[in-house]
Amino acid sequence: MSLLVVGLSHRSAPVSVLERASLSPDAQVKLLQDTVAAEPAAEAAVLATCNRIELYADVDKFHAGVAELSTLLAQHSGVGLEELTPYLYVHYEDRAVHHLFSVACGLDSMVVGEGQILGQIKDSLAKAQDLHTAGRLLNDLFQQALRVGKRAHSETGIDRAGQSLVTFGLQQLARGGDVSAWAAGKKALVIGAGSMSSLAAATLARAGIAEVVVANRTFERAERLAEILNQAEDAEVVARAVPMESVAVELTRADVAVSCTGATGLVLTAEAVAAAVRGRVPDAGAGRESDAQLHAGEVPPRLGSGTAHAAAAHVEEDACPLDLSAVQPGFSVMGEAAVAGMDAATLEQHAVWVDKGTVVQRREDARSAAEADAELIGALAATVATVGRIPERRRPEPVDEAVRPEPVLFLLDLAMPRDIDAAAHRLAGVRLVDIESLAEASADAPMAADVDQVRRIVADEVAAFGAAQRAAHITPTVVALRTMAADVVAGEIARLEGRLPGLDDKHRAEITQTVKRVVDKLLHAPTVRVKQLAAEPGGAGYADALRTLFDLDPETVASVSRAEDTHEKNREPR
Repeated sequence: MSLLVVGLSHRSAPVSVLERASLSPDAQVKLLQDTVAAEPAAEAAVLATCNRIELYADVDKFHAGVAELSTLLAQHSGVGLEELTPYLYVHYEDRAVHHLFSVACGLDSMVVGEGQILGQIKDSLAKAQDLHTAGRLLNDLFQQALRVGKRAHSETGIDRAGQSLVTFGLQQLARGGDVSAWAAGKKALVIGAGSMSSLAAATLARAGIAEVVVANRTFERAERLAEILNQAEDAEVVARAVPMESVAVELTRADVAVSCTGATGLVLTAEAVAAAVRGRVPDAGAGRESDAQLHAGEVPPRLGSGTAHAAAAHVEEDACPLDLSAVQPGFSVMGEAAVAGMDAATLEQHAVWVDKGTVVQRREDARSAAEADAELIGALAATVATVGRIPERRRPEPVDEAVRPEPVLFLLDLAMPRDIDAAAHRLAGVRLVDIESLAEASADAPMAADVDQVRRIVADEVAAFGAAQRAAHITPTVVALRTMAADVVAGEIARLEGRLPGLDDKHRAEITQTVKRVVDKLLHAPTVRVKQLAAEPGGAGYADALRTLFDLDPETVASVSRAEDTHEKNREPR
């Protein structure tokens, strides 16, 4: 049997794919059960976090294992296999061990060095143990991964290279400024009471948030988290619990909202966020020009200076002779791009409109027809001189964007799939940070010097784990060999008693002990040496050689292995 991992993460797949492929707790249970029921796999464990989904298995065939695990991931994630396959990665044997150890140390995290992954690995192991899908290999692997992760954090400064996803998210909300200064005096709403939400609440409390309101579908869990926050000695914060039905009301009072639930749909829609900030900022919910405005032909006037723009500010756009629906969004209806490809008659009307207003207004002027004609020709000539030869497609004119108001509501979405509607970032007075924006921001984060030291630790631990597993692989064979030798000794002593019936107990015991010492000394050097050789790369064949040389019964070796597996399960931590 060999270790195999098939998965996808923020490094291999876009957030949109991870979001769709995320597994609910029930789906994870079914995935584990179906994996061990499949022919190639004997053990299975799933590591599912907000930015990775990985299936670990002990398989007897590589290609069949990859095909089966990939198919199972697709089935239980709801994403088609053809769509999912380009984003999947596969690690086998030592590379699979190296991958999990790197994950445990935070080297593969979105925020390098974060320590939350250790708790997630521990939870994954516990789930596999509860379902009895983890045998000796995965128990050893995950427990060693936890030890490696703890060693990396205790022996190096990897913590300085990264932080928790919560801390990194709060730093993004504060735009890289001091989180404590940004959080001081604010009111926070935390939606969810799981591990990530609890960490967010505790981090906010330590940062100086004045009030934390916890909302959760299970009200008792929200109450428990609020009680813990109120009793914390390292933070002065007022915490209270509310039911999920109160989220909309509490959002109108909050300055910061953090959401991380297991919901499959949106917890906060853009409409709910817009309602929460309505009245707190001018034109709340307008933010940037909406698609509806753009499709309706409502083109914002270009901001700028000069007499032409000042005069145009008083001109009704409805009187413009252009077909505004044909004007590309972002163009000024008075700019040169608006007249691209225009025929002469329409160009003349447009020039008049820009200069003085509508054609009707111009006709109402008490000027002579000759004077009007001269002015028309002059305006047309000026337009042509300015515009020149206009191609059908032009680069859009730069349009000054309206200054967005300062945020009054900061949103941090740490859920996968997302809890908060991505459209909320378009709302005026709202700043939204989600998993996708955190991934983009973390890509530019500098790596700490300690990362190299952690990589060396991982490499050493992978080698040690491989050696231990190879040595363990030959142990049942060695035990079977010693059992056979003990049986030979017992048989010969029995024959000796038949030949010497008058042998007293003292002499019988002495003879028995002497024979056992001779056998033990003969076997000691070969068995120790074969364990050493088996621990080296490529040493798996020594077990087969030992079985062949001593004609050991394969069933005896297998029974020793089963006994060890039973002992391993009996000592599983709970």
